[in-house]
Amino acid sequence: MQKLSVEEIKKLAEKIAKEKLAPHASEIDQNRSFPWENICELRKAGFFGLGIAEFDRVRFATVVKEIAKACPSTALVYVSHSIVEKAIEYTGSEAIKKKWPLEILRKRGLGAFAVHEPDCGSNAGAITTQAKKDGDIYLVNGSKFFITSAGEADLYLVLVRTDPEKGPQGMSTLLIEKDTPGLSFGLPEDKMGLRSTSSREMFFGDCRVPVDHLIGKEGEGTQVIGKAVIGWGFFGAAAISVGIAQAATDLSIKHAKERIIAGQPIGAHQAVQFMITDMTVETEAADALLNNCANKADSFPDTAIINGLKAKLFASEIAVDVTNKAIQVHGGHGYCREYVVERLFRDARGLLLHFKTSEWLRQDIAKATLGL
Repeated sequence: MQKLSVEEIKKLAEKIAKEKLAPHASEIDQNRSFPWENICELRKAGFFGLGIAEFDRVRFATVVKEIAKACPSTALVYVSHSIVEKAIEYTGSEAIKKKWPLEILRKRGLGAFAVHEPDCGSNAGAITTQAKKDGDIYLVNGSKFFITSAGEADLYLVLVRTDPEKGPQGMSTLLIEKDTPGLSFGLPEDKMGLRSTSSREMFFGDCRVPVDHLIGKEGEGTQVIGKAVIGWGFFGAAAISVGIAQAATDLSIKHAKERIIAGQPIGAHQAVQFMITDMTVETEAADALLNNCANKADSFPDTAIINGLKAKLFASEIAVDVTNKAIQVHGGHGYCREYVVERLFRDARGLLLHFKTSEWLRQDIAKATLGL
């Protein structure tokens, strides 16, 4: 797509989200249906492939926020895919860029990234999945879990250990195709929220991956993940949370005006007014921090990781507080599945765990701030 202004991007994404994504969001949540139709709509709009390549973080976050207002699950699938495209753009060899050009990923391919494992959680440094070189292939053995789009995506960015003796310097990233022999998938997790994202385990049993599928150099896995996941994807994660908070705030304002009890709207009560005020201020604060961090990262790429950590931490915690208040504003109705705020709360809660937990984020931010 041509380079649109932030406002033009916002209007286009908002139109698609309202007209194409929102009407089916609750249905696919209840059925745990992977949002392929939504992905197709985003592709048609040019938000894949060349579109992502043209985005800076501010434009990317703008698109994700609008998608998330309508369907956070679709937004998470989209962010996960964008991480693979950015990894290829940032650190892929010329051979990789020719094999998986962004144009192909835009038209039909879907990407996903796989870092977390059962015994490492958010601590990527503790992964045990190994890739041993055997001639012109790597033999990959191990497993990953809670992988967004697993079993649905065509291409996976996978963090592996190529040299167990070197600690963090012994980790690398591989691109592994869905139909690679030795790769299999578990059943979709029946999660509390973000239910349409096809979260599954991935199993590698002597999975044969060509050595030219290496992203970056051997031993650069943490740098690739830092650049593509934290320095790019975390802004998407923060934007999902901001979008959720904004949607919950908008719905609560509408409900406070329209819900009549004892002859007057509930918004006339001070207790409800205080909650609406808190929700509005918190959402605007999270949005402002996200935009500020994205602008800094776009202007000074060396600051992308610390700014991604800050934006993700603050926005994800705000979204949980705002959606919790939204349920309170809606009263008993807010606790019912037929009301959108119930789904938004469940989705918001998941963002405190996805990518990195708040506890790990706080630790990482503190270490970076203190120079440890």
